[in-house]
Amino acid sequence: MLTLDTIRQELAAYDGPPVRLMEVCGTHTASIMKNGIPSLLSGKIRLISGPGCPVCVTVTAYIDRLIELAKEPDHVVLCFGDLLRVRGSRISLSDARAEGAKVRMIYSPFEALSLCRENPALQVVVAAIGFETTAPVYAALLEEAIELKLENLKLLTSLKTMPEVIRWVVRESRAEGRITGFPAPGHVCAITGYREYEELAKETGLPFVVSGFEGEELLCSIYALVRMQGQGEARNLYPRVVSYEGNTAAKAAVEKYFEVCDASWRGMGAIPGSGIALREAYAAFDAGSRALQEDHMAAGCRCADVLTGRITPEECPLFKKVCTPANPHGACMVSQEGSCFNSAIYNR
Repeated sequence: MLTLDTIRQELAAYDGPPVRLMEVCGTHTASIMKNGIPSLLSGKIRLISGPGCPVCVTVTAYIDRLIELAKEPDHVVLCFGDLLRVRGSRISLSDARAEGAKVRMIYSPFEALSLCRENPALQVVVAAIGFETTAPVYAALLEEAIELKLENLKLLTSLKTMPEVIRWVVRESRAEGRITGFPAPGHVCAITGYREYEELAKETGLPFVVSGFEGEELLCSIYALVRMQGQGEARNLYPRVVSYEGNTAAKAAVEKYFEVCDASWRGMGAIPGSGIALREAYAAFDAGSRALQEDHMAAGCRCADVLTGRITPEECPLFKKVCTPANPHGACMVSQEGSCFNSAIYNR
């Protein structure tokens, strides 16, 4: 029987062709760092953090629009804490709040409902960012708002989906052979299922392994990917949570309120079919999401290259010099799922 000790020994001793695996899940990035997994691997195996952190891939035009809304009379913007410190083209939401803009940190989007009920004259704007994992939450929020007949709730969406950006990364890195496999995002697959990653594997000729988040689970997934090099196959090593078809009820809820659209990603520009936006029937709940494409990073910031695996965080000239977790200049240093943040905290 294959044991965890055997897996560790074989990964440490691996001396075959170079293996470059890109995780596209921010929680995987954080867990890989927290568990010190890179230090357990042969120098022939390299782990690369990809565009798996929703805060990191959000363009500055989105932040600018939130600030604009927060400064309007009778408006308030609700967002999670990590988004507060992400800079727009000039300032962050936290800076804007210090200047008098109405911005509140929330722990759940459903906090918006009581605020809408208690303040009918107030336009409540929820910053709805994330991937397939969080989209069902916003569908459920809309469902309840409609049921309660709340007309003062708005969403500013920056909801993205994984398959098209993975295709983009594979195309862009093909000539360099920068990526040779992917730990598939466990949280996303819990909603979507791993069927579409099976299709991606066949299409790209690269292996995909759906992984859990414990250190042992990630080591097993990396071992499987090393063994599967050169094979366009997908495997599910997270069966207690992920099924082939996924959560059909959650997917139906998302499809009811949202439709596929083009989306802008930091460092990658607009990628066709890589996002979802509110359907026309629910446009009254949209705070102006579809035209947000521009992205302006701080001078010297290399977040775009970090997100696409062109460089490591340590190769950015700002890393741990002027850009630190306490004083982030780039989005990758803000979120606890960001690759720069984790490299700075855990010395990847």
